[in-house]
Amino acid sequence: MASMKQRIAAGRPLAKQPIALRRAAPVKAEPPKPVIVAAPPPREPSTAMLERGIELLELLAKEGPIGVAELAKQAVCAPATATRLLRILQAKGFAVCDETGKTWRLGTRWNAFGQAAAEQGALATTAAPFLTALGIAAGENAYLRVRDGMASETVAVYQTDPALRVYTEVGGRGPLHAGTSRMLLAHAPEAVQTQLLTQRLPRFTPATRTDPTWIAADLQRIRARGYLITSDEVVPGAVSVGAPVRDASGQVIAVIFISAPTMRMRPPRPRALVSIVQDAAAKLSHALGYTRSETMLTAPPVPRKPGAPSWAVASPAMTVHPGASAPMARAG
Repeated sequence: MASMKQRIAAGRPLAKQPIALRRAAPVKAEPPKPVIVAAPPPREPSTAMLERGIELLELLAKEGPIGVAELAKQAVCAPATATRLLRILQAKGFAVCDETGKTWRLGTRWNAFGQAAAEQGALATTAAPFLTALGIAAGENAYLRVRDGMASETVAVYQTDPALRVYTEVGGRGPLHAGTSRMLLAHAPEAVQTQLLTQRLPRFTPATRTDPTWIAADLQRIRARGYLITSDEVVPGAVSVGAPVRDASGQVIAVIFISAPTMRMRPPRPRALVSIVQDAAAKLSHALGYTRSETMLTAPPVPRKPGAPSWAVASPAMTVHPGASAPMARAG
């Protein structure tokens, strides 16, 4: 048989070679790959221990002095874990153990922290949005006062309307026995109450109470009610409605209140505004770490009289906007 080259040289056509066709193998569809959802990263042991340590400190503030067994029970952790963390806190001055080695309380290191927080205006900054919401809800100026020794001091003010009179400015000091500051006296240590009530108390207006017997009885009423309404006791023609503010330990550290002229605070409006003020106090207390809201008493309901103006009935619970800022008045 002539080769391919000989056929080409002789000019003869090449025979067509049969082409073998192969059926393509069917393409198998791959099964869908399972979607793997990554699990959240495990919590760092150091973070968990930090949270546990903070929880123990909060319990010491609320329940101390307290034994390790009870402390661990409330913190839902092993006594050995609680003891180990308490020893670390003790080394830094945040916790102290008695001579028996069983009872713990807060250490003195917290005094410096509390003073630093006060100097940095932590309370006023935290209270700003709540004062703003209170002032808007009530339509009146809102204030926050704290006890400083044997007197009270204004630490924050929200002025709802520039036309409204401001009865006290930031840094302004006042008496503990008169006005809404009596709320602070009602929750002050017994030694402070005794010392103040044995002094000769100044009278600011004809309505100022200076009888120590009456004041002592009123302090008990204030603690039972959970709010305070005063009229003309420090400034003539001014009516105030206040409620206590508590910190994480449950101690009353401030009084939040609204104050307005008598002409806009005729009965039953002051009583109707109690629930708004107490709501602001409860929310601010919660922001400061207080959780036992059941002790924040509420005022009795005020019936609405036919034809009464809209402000004569307590407003609904206000909404707090955390981003709001309150303009602070400055002491002159």
